Amino acid sequence: MGVAVIGASMTKFGQRDAWLRELLSQAGEECLDDAGVTPTDVEHLYVSNMASGEFEGQTGVMNMLAHDLGVLPAYSERVDQTSSSGGAGIYEAWQSVASGASEMTLLVGGEKMTHKTTGQATDIIASITHPAEYKHGITLPSFAGMTARHYLERFDAPRESLARVAVKNHRNGVDNPHAQFQKEITMEEALESPIIADPLRLYDFCPITDGSAAMLFTTEERAAEMTDEYAVVSGIGGATDTHVVHERDDPTVMGGVVESSKEAYGMAGLGPDDLDVAELHDMFTILEFLQLEGIGVADQGTAWELAVDGTTAKDGDLPINTSGGLKSKGHPLGASGVAQGVEIYEQLVGEAGPRQVEADTALACNVGGFGNCVITTIMEAAE
Repeated sequence: MGVAVIGASMTKFGQRDAWLRELLSQAGEECLDDAGVTPTDVEHLYVSNMASGEFEGQTGVMNMLAHDLGVLPAYSERVDQTSSSGGAGIYEAWQSVASGASEMTLLVGGEKMTHKTTGQATDIIASITHPAEYKHGITLPSFAGMTARHYLERFDAPRESLARVAVKNHRNGVDNPHAQFQKEITMEEALESPIIADPLRLYDFCPITDGSAAMLFTTEERAAEMTDEYAVVSGIGGATDTHVVHERDDPTVMGGVVESSKEAYGMAGLGPDDLDVAELHDMFTILEFLQLEGIGVADQGTAWELAVDGTTAKDGDLPINTSGGLKSKGHPLGASGVAQGVEIYEQLVGEAGPRQVEADTALACNVGGFGNCVITTIMEAAE
């Protein structure tokens, strides 16, 4: 059964006074309003969230949101797949409609993080890593630093190529009213910012963020009856890689990205050359290169050239992270994958405002941990 997206929304990302409950409710209500659907029409409700218990001491967020939105008696479920919880939520929502179990499924993702200190938030996020690596002080930023050093030296890539990713995504974020940072940065600022995990500096990392995003799914047939502006989920795939990162054969290959994108391309009957725009999980700038290679857009060791020659800029041949990406838009863990879906949906239905590019086919890649689990989604504009 064909699955379509008929509505989307997201709150302002950044440091918010509102707690998770309020953020989820705001995104959910605005999504239903966007689609013109009443709460009682919702049959399934999924909430993508990684760590509400650890961040707020709040569990049962799916029941809380079902009550607040008035979608009772809809089936509700919380989806936790670490930082790819949003992508996993898209997978769950797609399955619920494709299987025929639900004709109207609402997905809301969210996280509230900024009330914790940077050390506390980092410690919660670092719990994603394998206990053996965590015991030796390994964190996701240290993985990123070691991988970036290896990539630059092995493939003779200039350090400036990583800075160009940061500059590009900050530039894109200026045009996104929901982005945490609507601020351009210069190459000099990126290259001279404080070192966090050598060779990566401050502007190579995404921020700690509060926020929520939502999408509404239904059958393609019902979507066509309701509106002319919808997008179709034509391909989706999920995959995992080793939990112990140092056991991988090649640290510059994200196996979960490779496998999940193959699955998504196969379902859609498309390939990398068919993409018009993509949202990638740039939690660290080096991840944009690894994912461009993982989804088959570039050969191994060459993705940095696309940042240097402008291919991935908004006016390039394949715009990447028109939303500003996690780097500029922000990374509220459970919301990030949903927000990627919101961006490609808005690009496909022509609602991206000043970020708009010409696009009929779009891809979103949401990564959990350091590539431990990945969801890749392909959406196409309705014919």
